[in-house]
Amino acid sequence: MGVFLTAVFFLLISPGPGVLSTAGVGSAFGAKAGYRYVFGLFLGTNLVALAVVTGLAGLVLAQPGLRTVLMYASVLYLLYLAARIAFAGSGIAFIESVKAPGIVDAVLLQAINPKAYVVNTALFTGFRFADTSLLNETLWKFFLINLIWIPIHILWLGVGIGLKQLELPAFWQRTVNILMACSLVAVVILAITMNS
Repeated sequence: MGVFLTAVFFLLISPGPGVLSTAGVGSAFGAKAGYRYVFGLFLGTNLVALAVVTGLAGLVLAQPGLRTVLMYASVLYLLYLAARIAFAGSGIAFIESVKAPGIVDAVLLQAINPKAYVVNTALFTGFRFADTSLLNETLWKFFLINLIWIPIHILWLGVGIGLKQLELPAFWQRTVNILMACSLVAVVILAITMNS
């Protein structure tokens, strides 16, 4: 079980759309929006895990055309989310009125987040617990993954909130938001190159 917990920690803490967007939402929109967003990611990641465990994800992703559509949808959505973070508080009229990403945004992100499927597939199929039934193993894995997932995402959110609470001058806050958005775009580029 120690190997499993180590794998969970390193797979979850590594930068991906979920944690990067969490820090970005915290930095751009603050604590209240950030906690709402993390709750949505939590729901979304558990729905993805359920899809992996039941085999639904495997059926869907086995279709090359559908997999391509989901990849493009995820790329477009991540770029959209990056733009919302980058332009938060920019003073540009049509962007200023944009609301912070919320629960639905976060659930949608996880539903099309390639890393969520890869991580959950690796964790639920790659580590066998000895002397336990498949049902008990699956329930323990859900519990343990969430036990690590929650503090990691709260930590990343704390980093983003901390940046916002520094009350940097507008130029530097915009710079931080743009850097967070660029990190998301870098993940998008990495995902495209790995899947091409």
